[in-house]
Amino acid sequence: MRKAYMGVRLRRLREERNLKQVELAQALGISPSYLNQLEQNQRPLTVPILLKLNAAFGIDVQLFSEDEEARLITDIRDAVADSGETIALAELRELAANMPAVGRTLVALHQRYRDAIERGDVMAAQLGDDWTMGARARQPFEQVRDFFYARHNHVELLDEAAERIYRDAGLSPRTVHAGLIAWLKRKHDVEVVIDDDGTAQRRFDPASGMLRLSADLLPGQQVFQMATQLAFLELGEAIGRLTANNILIDEEARRLTRIGLASYFAGALMLPYGAFLAAAEAERYDVERLAEIFGVGFETICHRLSTLQRPGARGVPFFFVRVDRAGNISKRQSATDFHFSRVGGTCPLWKVYEAFAQPGRVLRQIAQMPDGRTYLWVARTVTSGGGGFGKPGKTFAIGLGCDIRHAGQLVYSRGLDISDPSAATPIGAGCKVCERPACPQRAFPPIGRTLAIDENRAAPVPYPVA
Repeated sequence: MRKAYMGVRLRRLREERNLKQVELAQALGISPSYLNQLEQNQRPLTVPILLKLNAAFGIDVQLFSEDEEARLITDIRDAVADSGETIALAELRELAANMPAVGRTLVALHQRYRDAIERGDVMAAQLGDDWTMGARARQPFEQVRDFFYARHNHVELLDEAAERIYRDAGLSPRTVHAGLIAWLKRKHDVEVVIDDDGTAQRRFDPASGMLRLSADLLPGQQVFQMATQLAFLELGEAIGRLTANNILIDEEARRLTRIGLASYFAGALMLPYGAFLAAAEAERYDVERLAEIFGVGFETICHRLSTLQRPGARGVPFFFVRVDRAGNISKRQSATDFHFSRVGGTCPLWKVYEAFAQPGRVLRQIAQMPDGRTYLWVARTVTSGGGGFGKPGKTFAIGLGCDIRHAGQLVYSRGLDISDPSAATPIGAGCKVCERPACPQRAFPPIGRTLAIDENRAAPVPYPVA
């Protein structure tokens, strides 16, 4: 843990509990003068003090973590990106560290602004007016993404339910397919039928109690579909309560979130939290080895690794992403502070795109963002579909990343000099918000700024001008 000066947060915590400095100092076993120095940012907040705060008041130490501060910095940067005002990273960091409530308010106001734009777009479409066509609307899938991001991509209620059913049904990695068929029949009188029709991966008829699964699905995919249907049968009310959230502002977003939560439960049932975390740590987060142990695919393992944030039993906080060749991000889940900007696209220097040139091979990259934070990334392609000559399949690149301070726990750090800053590839969150003016891959200047161009010099322009 680096030196953390968080006096404002500590002072706010004391004021929220109506405590005087003397009273808080006594509770923490320190002198009032020492507490005053902490609150005035004259001394850093140490790990022993954090542990005492947790023991005395049940405070989640995440409130004082570097990750929480970095998440807020990224959110604030997104909020001010299209304001036309250039704000230095040092100022954003100062705001997030010393006035986090103000920063969160700024982010919330920007969110309301985006919501207002979306409502204006809807009204304009209904009136046949296109005056807001250029506005940035917050789409339902973005609302779903924000819902999971706010939870650090972890839903404890569903994890606990999945572990309970896994235990009660007597499941194991090699018996989960037959075990789920038996559980659905015994508990819900639902009969599973493998259907050669192939028009849908899963079809459930409540009247007949028939769950039809496509014969084109692999056994692991059939398990996922059965577990997804089980989520709606056993946890429908709980999922409904979870979607009653202010982040989800329309019914389509809530419907998509219900599907997302059911999928989360399916993954948690196939890879129960405790057993999966123990195996992940034992195998040093070797994705291919874990896929072999649990009988699922590379993408499924990566997705599950990004959810292991149970208080008291946290795994490495990962960022998971799935992209296609055109750069479209179809999945993006984060248990950490890292996320690509909503307005900036992605970076062509990011290793995940190189995976398409080397299909099936695991690639590694140490990458550094403009704010100095460094990450270890692992990328590989996954392919599905096709099934015959001339039939198009689906190919994606999967990226799994974590902060460099966790890299030593991963098998993928073997042979890399993770302590050498020069070994990192400088990447960004997309050209529209990236602050690297000399990047050879820059496509256009950052929002609200222009890059200096000298007409009398023959130096190449780093982005198109014609």
